Amino acid sequence: MTGSGGVWRGKEAFGVLFRGRRAKFLLRIAAVMASQSQGIQQLLQAEKRAAEKVAEARKRKNRRLKQAKEEAQAEIEQYRLQREKDFKAKEAAALGSHGSSATEVEQGTQEKMAVLQENFQKNQEEVLNSLLNLIFDIKPEIHANYRLNG
Repeated sequence: MTGSGGVWRGKEAFGVLFRGRRAKFLLRIAAVMASQSQGIQQLLQAEKRAAEKVAEARKRKNRRLKQAKEEAQAEIEQYRLQREKDFKAKEAAALGSHGSSATEVEQGTQEKMAVLQENFQKNQEEVLNSLLNLIFDIKPEIHANYRLNG
């Protein structure tokens, strides 16, 4: 390998060797890139599955919140109805006793009106005669403070 021919052959041998190594290197790079691409694909799929799980978790959370809200509304409505029922019972008890008082007052008033009407009928004639006598029986008298001689 002396001379230019030998060197050339050395370069050529080196080139062949380099090409062989280069091919192996490129194959390795291709394999690494393929595995990286496969890894990227796996990562993308994992990310997609994670996003789906997060979306499903959000849906479950929203369903639970909606259900809790509906249960709370039902409980509030039930409590309101119970309080309204209690109020009406107390109101009826209070008005019931008030109603009996009103009935007693009305009955007492009717009795008093009957007594007054009876007294009116009984004394009407006497009072009328007394008034007419006062009007028509005039007795002229001089007042005690009147002076005749001025």
